[in-house]
Amino acid sequence: MNTHSHIDPQTENKRLSFLRQFIGRPMDQHFSPVAKWLNGVLLSIEEGAMEVEYQVREDMCNPMGTLHGGIAATILDDIVGTMVYALGREFGFTSVNLNCDFLNPAVVGDVLVAKSAVIRAGKNIVHVEGRLVNGNGRMIAKCTSNLIQTAFKLPLVPGQ
Repeated sequence: MNTHSHIDPQTENKRLSFLRQFIGRPMDQHFSPVAKWLNGVLLSIEEGAMEVEYQVREDMCNPMGTLHGGIAATILDDIVGTMVYALGREFGFTSVNLNCDFLNPAVVGDVLVAKSAVIRAGKNIVHVEGRLVNGNGRMIAKCTSNLIQTAFKLPLVPGQ
C-alpha cells in the first residue's frame, strides 16, 4: 500500500523526502562536510529513526589500529543530528551534550551500522539515542544526546 498518496503538500516533510533520495548511496555528495568525510551509506530514514552503514578506514583509527573514539562519537553525533534535521522542524537544532560509551573495538575494514532514534521530541529539546554495531551485532559504541532548538531558520531543503 502506498502511504504517500494522501500526503498534503502543506504538511509533507520536505527534508525527509529530500534525504530519502540518498538511500543506498554513499554520502560523498551530502550537504554536511563531516558526513562527506565519514562517507557512510544511508540505509533507512524516517521521522525519528535513521540507519547508516560505515566502513572503518585507516584514517579513522588510533595508533592501536582500532576505530578512534572521537570518530565513533562523530559518527553518532552526525547520525542523531541528521535524524533531528529530518524531523522537519522550522529551526535548526544543535547538540548541547553527547554522552558516549565505547564498548568494543572495531578495526580497518569492519562494516558498522549506526542506528539512531528519537526518545522524546519536545518543543525546544529533542532527546536521542545512537548505537554503532558491527556485522555480528556487537555494540561498538552508544550515545545519548540532547539537541536544543536554535534561532537559525532552516531552508526546506539544502541550497534553498
